[in-house]
Amino acid sequence: MTGTSPPLRIVVADDQASVREGLVLLLGLLPDIEVIGSAANGREAIDLVAQHRPDAILLDLHMPVLDGIEATKLLTEQHPEVAIVVLTTYADDASVLAALGAGARSYLTKDADRVDIANALRGAAGGLSVLDPAIQATLVAAATRSPAATPQRSALPEQLPDGLTRREAEILSMMGHGMSNPDIAAELYLSTHTVKSHINRIFTKTGSPNRASAMRYAHEHHLA
Repeated sequence: MTGTSPPLRIVVADDQASVREGLVLLLGLLPDIEVIGSAANGREAIDLVAQHRPDAILLDLHMPVLDGIEATKLLTEQHPEVAIVVLTTYADDASVLAALGAGARSYLTKDADRVDIANALRGAAGGLSVLDPAIQATLVAAATRSPAATPQRSALPEQLPDGLTRREAEILSMMGHGMSNPDIAAELYLSTHTVKSHINRIFTKTGSPNRASAMRYAHEHHLA
């Protein structure tokens, strides 16, 4: 810490206790960082941010109760002043684009060391975006890849069958047009875990035993 500047106040959120406790310990040893709380899921993370108003949060993507993408969206809406730094094992373009699209300021993989994480937290709190080299390469590859034509989807009907929600119908429509889970996740700024959860509910509501059956359902009910 330099001069009389107060330490950077952060929250750590990761569902793996060993990872969470290790991060709290390592970052807490730095003189200019104060870990004010740790959370095991996205809902706990949001509650801690509301209670303590930290400068930044270090957030895993795949957590129970509320995953990192949904937590990022809510934190961005409710606490835009809090810088969100994602720290995860996932470096695929769907996860990266979903996190950044939801409002994350920086994105690191768990290969990053304590210095990299601390620098990312400081930079994000100062308004900078920090991406580790693996993530930069992922974004470059996604940007330069020849995009397939985006399927044209018709508007959803006002009355949806079998208790489908608007989000479920939207995802079912995208499935009906042959889109994969990562493609759906990237377009809707959701994690692939969240997309899979929606699809499981779609299977249950439509009585579809598999994806092909759900795609047929989508076309039969004019959702695709």
